[in-house]
Amino acid sequence: MKLLREILYKLDVDTIIGNTNIAISSIHFNSEEVIESALFVAIKGLNNDGHNFISKAISTGSIAIICEDLPKQTVDNVTYIQVKNSAISLALVASNFFNNPSNNIQLIGITGTNGKTSTAYYLFSIFKQLNFKVGLISTIENKINNKSYPTVYTTPNPIELNRLLSKMVDDECEFCFMEVSSHGILQNRTHGLNFNIAVFTNISRDHLDYHNSFNNYITTKKYFFDNLPTNAISIINADDTHSATMVLDTNSKKIFYGINSPSHYTARIL
Repeated sequence: MKLLREILYKLDVDTIIGNTNIAISSIHFNSEEVIESALFVAIKGLNNDGHNFISKAISTGSIAIICEDLPKQTVDNVTYIQVKNSAISLALVASNFFNNPSNNIQLIGITGTNGKTSTAYYLFSIFKQLNFKVGLISTIENKINNKSYPTVYTTPNPIELNRLLSKMVDDECEFCFMEVSSHGILQNRTHGLNFNIAVFTNISRDHLDYHNSFNNYITTKKYFFDNLPTNAISIINADDTHSATMVLDTNSKKIFYGINSPSHYTARIL
């Protein structure tokens, strides 16, 4: 349980109707999963609009609602928080609810069209063999030291993501190696996480059914690096044609690697 006013830290709030000094048991964006004393976040998705399920969420136990559009009629003893972007708000409240776990672990995000899974697994394996306690968030499985957990998406939703990171912190993991998909970036699943290192493997013409154009796909990947803090590090494949674009507007420290291009670290195929 956590007080709603603590969960709302850093949110860009337009309006609050009701009491924020109430205890929240859990956070949900699927009304089917809502339990007693829950916070429900209404998100406008591609196929469904969570705002249409606010009444259902309240009927099954939600005592607080985060939404972009306030309902025409409000319910007594339910707190409504109006925000500009519900998806970003979900990521922030999830981090706050789980005590901002990404601040207490070295978080390494790996993005690119190809090589994300392999890179994450190589790093997890190497650091594990070096006797570090480590976590892995990947397409195939999620791992916390020797324990494996099933996964549905390459980049989990913000609630599951912060729950996993919190479990890693509780299990004293020092590093987490995480695949970061373009879908996850565009849907703000990683918003508010404190990445220490971001790795770019490559980019090719893929996922265009979702992003509509190659330029949109590049821009989405670039957004991940744009939002890194100044104390973070970007590790970039210099051999990729779009490597310079990826870190054009980042405030992070830039390190390039490659085989055929001038870079800080050069590999040779033996």
